Amino acid sequence: MQASRDINALLAIMAALRTPVTGCPWDLEQTFDSIVPYTIEEAYEVADAVQRGDRLDLADELGDLLLQVVFHARMAEEEKSFDFGDVVHAVTSKLIRRHPHVFGDARDLSPDEVKTLWAAIKAREKADRRAARAASGLPEEADAKGVLSGVPTPLPGLTRAMKLQAKASTVGFDWNDARLVLDKIREETAEIEQALDHGADKATVAGEIGDLLFAVVNLARHVDADPEAAVRVTNAKFERRFAHIEASLAARGAEIGSASLADMDALWNEAKSLED
Repeated sequence: MQASRDINALLAIMAALRTPVTGCPWDLEQTFDSIVPYTIEEAYEVADAVQRGDRLDLADELGDLLLQVVFHARMAEEEKSFDFGDVVHAVTSKLIRRHPHVFGDARDLSPDEVKTLWAAIKAREKADRRAARAASGLPEEADAKGVLSGVPTPLPGLTRAMKLQAKASTVGFDWNDARLVLDKIREETAEIEQALDHGADKATVAGEIGDLLFAVVNLARHVDADPEAAVRVTNAKFERRFAHIEASLAARGAEIGSASLADMDALWNEAKSLED
């Protein structure tokens, strides 16, 4: 085997890894369920490479993510469910179907008209999928008819919250002003304070914090900000500023564990001023 730019080479390598007796013991023992955490992890590593602006790393991480697709497709082929060709056919068919303004007759549409058309096409796809499942004797998908259906449970909490809110907004269940969401955030903050004042148990306080986070996600959605991306930026900022605290204390010959909160806070503000 040699490295190649041909997708068929990757498919052949995956087949070899999954071949009983001569293949890789680790790859052979994997299942759809056992591979899912790696698939999610690789998607996050792609996002991290994008966030860092590291294009060399991005090419590598995209390869790892593609491997996950090939891995799932190979296992499906082994059980005769579908193969990699079916995966490619499904996505190319979907892209052509959902872009009649590019590949069909619906030309010269505005961005808003494209969104409306996209929603109508997805609704038809859902109906067709339900009909196909019924014709095949398959059970109906859970909550397939609800407005909030189709939002995968394994998504990161903030992302899933945003998608649920966006679906609810399609039927008018939404605020029309970001400032009204701010009022909701203040309300949720007050409820957390009240829970703490009354000595509420951990589960109750956690529930109130969840409500606050949900409201903050709603605010992010109203100002067209991705909450996951926003918190990643803040995480990186926190790491930079905390590293400044550690470096500054080390330069003084001091250990961070022995520094006072006031000293660390002053260095934090110093780091913040250097970024401004």
